[in-house]
Amino acid sequence: MPRIPRVYRRAYTLLIGTAVATWAWMVFVTFKYDRVPIEPEGKLLGPSLTWLLEMLGAVPSSIALLNVVMVVDVCLRALTVLGAAFAVDLAVGTLITRRRELFARRDPDTDDGTSRFALFRTLAGDRRRTHWTGERTRLVVLGTLFFYLTYVCYRNLKSDLPFVRPDPDREPGHVKALSYDRELHVMDRVLFFGHDPSDVLHAVFGTTISAHVLSQVYLTYLPLVILLVVVWLVWSRNVSFGYWFVTSQVVAWTLGTISYYLLPTLGPGIEYQAEYEVLTKTPTTDLMESITNGRAGVLYDPLVEGALNSVAGFASLHVTITVLWALMVQYTVRSTILKWVFWVNAGLTVIATLYFGWHYVADDIAGIAIAVFSFYVGGLASGQKFDRGTGSHPTTTTSKVPVEKH
Repeated sequence: MPRIPRVYRRAYTLLIGTAVATWAWMVFVTFKYDRVPIEPEGKLLGPSLTWLLEMLGAVPSSIALLNVVMVVDVCLRALTVLGAAFAVDLAVGTLITRRRELFARRDPDTDDGTSRFALFRTLAGDRRRTHWTGERTRLVVLGTLFFYLTYVCYRNLKSDLPFVRPDPDREPGHVKALSYDRELHVMDRVLFFGHDPSDVLHAVFGTTISAHVLSQVYLTYLPLVILLVVVWLVWSRNVSFGYWFVTSQVVAWTLGTISYYLLPTLGPGIEYQAEYEVLTKTPTTDLMESITNGRAGVLYDPLVEGALNSVAGFASLHVTITVLWALMVQYTVRSTILKWVFWVNAGLTVIATLYFGWHYVADDIAGIAIAVFSFYVGGLASGQKFDRGTGSHPTTTTSKVPVEKH
């Protein structure tokens, strides 16, 4: 029987579809529960339409208009990141890849008098033409835009969780979130033979020096979330690796948000705060105190505006994303040192989530499961062929992914 010609699916179909579905979910929640959508980074990533409207005293009160404003802000944030990535690549990328030509010792007999700056401009132009191809540019634009849209929706949906899934036994007119902390806490004690995981970890690692080390590991995650997306989009050696990374990220953040709604928790560090008072003060303990107070403001203070609740436990997206990074490095980066660095970081992050009381054991297990699933689905969508063991190879270098039909 003759073989039907190959057809193509676009690597970015899953990326865009997941991001748009998550955005639609967030929009539904804003209308259904009268929740104001908020751009979470404020002025951190530069000016925005929200910032301009606040300056003019013209912030709309309509939920529909606020959703439109947020989409505009997402586009502006994406453009800011894109501009920065483009500038850094032309500068740093040119210096790294063409350093021999830039800094070569000049022969007085053959030197044409061209300044090094003029030479750099010429080489940067070459870099723009050869690296920023149509495929690369499309990847960077779509990846940045739809990843950030997903991230913003995640932050808003996480914040709105107590209002969408309140405790059915709460008093009329009171705000009280549904919580499964007790059940997961009991499960932890069963898994650790009657002990709290935190007590075991505090006894093994101590509560001073280790606290500072694990705190640094835990907080390093925050700036890397967007940074590593940009790194893979701009500098992945195969365009399909960039689609793999960003698609897996979008799927992971979306599944993590769904898990928050399936099993709402606060986390042991908030629900059972006394168990963690033995820890020395670190930036991580300050962060937990800050988001706990922030949650109280969002839930109980009617005067608080423009703030987000950042508390939700199941599953651990810290674990999901760090394991996902490690898997991506394992399969797409050649450096053995980097593989070790990212796997050690993932392992220490798992320990830190239990050590500081951010999560229960079940949260971390679910986080790992989401990472593996997202990694695999993203790989299939971007045209990766998985081999036996810990290997794979791409079947494409573009956004077009071949699918054989017989």
